[in-house]
Amino acid sequence: MIKHPSSTLTIPQVSAIPRHIAIIMDGNGRWASNRLLPRVAGHAEGLDAVRKIVQECRRIGVEYLTVFAFSSENWRRPPEEVSFLMKLFLKSLKGEVSKLAENDISLRLIGDISRFDSSIQEMVQFSEHKTAGCKSLTFTVAANYGGRWDVLQAMRQCLTANPNLQPDQLTEELLQPHLSMAYAPEPDLFIRTGGEQRISNFLLWQLAYTELYFTDVLWPDFDETQLHKAFEWYSQRERRFGRTSAQLASKVMSEAV
Repeated sequence: MIKHPSSTLTIPQVSAIPRHIAIIMDGNGRWASNRLLPRVAGHAEGLDAVRKIVQECRRIGVEYLTVFAFSSENWRRPPEEVSFLMKLFLKSLKGEVSKLAENDISLRLIGDISRFDSSIQEMVQFSEHKTAGCKSLTFTVAANYGGRWDVLQAMRQCLTANPNLQPDQLTEELLQPHLSMAYAPEPDLFIRTGGEQRISNFLLWQLAYTELYFTDVLWPDFDETQLHKAFEWYSQRERRFGRTSAQLASKVMSEAV
């Protein structure tokens, strides 16, 4: 049995506070450039914003928070910026893992980490192990991740696990357990900061019925107040999952009786 069924197969429960939030943390470089600082200064400042949002999500009862830290396309950036991001990633893992464990926050990483230095790979494994028993919040970092890669690797794993599978036998139920985020429900709310309005190869499968929230606020300036603005917007959304508004109204009426 699939722990978290697809929203195209079942209708998920909807709550006032999103159960799972996915964020593209965009605008670090522009935040720095606006202040005549090197782009890397924006990434360092953005790490402070991550800390604030993680803590606020835990405080208000969000169960899953997933952030896009480094995409499979980000290797195209200037080498000096990529090098800084790798060092910042390693430093943040070393500096934050104990705090995450103390706050009952589990850390997971999705993406192809084989391209990272061995020191990063070892720290990822250590961090996931150290926080494995934490229950208050599952904090997932997508690094060297791409949505198309995710679907392809899931397909490869599915075919390996089912070598005699015929094309017409392939179903969502068979494929879904092999996706990177099979351990989590699909995101209820997607947030992208920085003014861009695209999902940039992030969680392509999982965002099928997610509410998409875009803001011009640059990531280093995205704080608890901005997060609650996104929640307020989310609370006004009518999550139909293929149904009509009349069906939703009828369901609410029947539950009230």
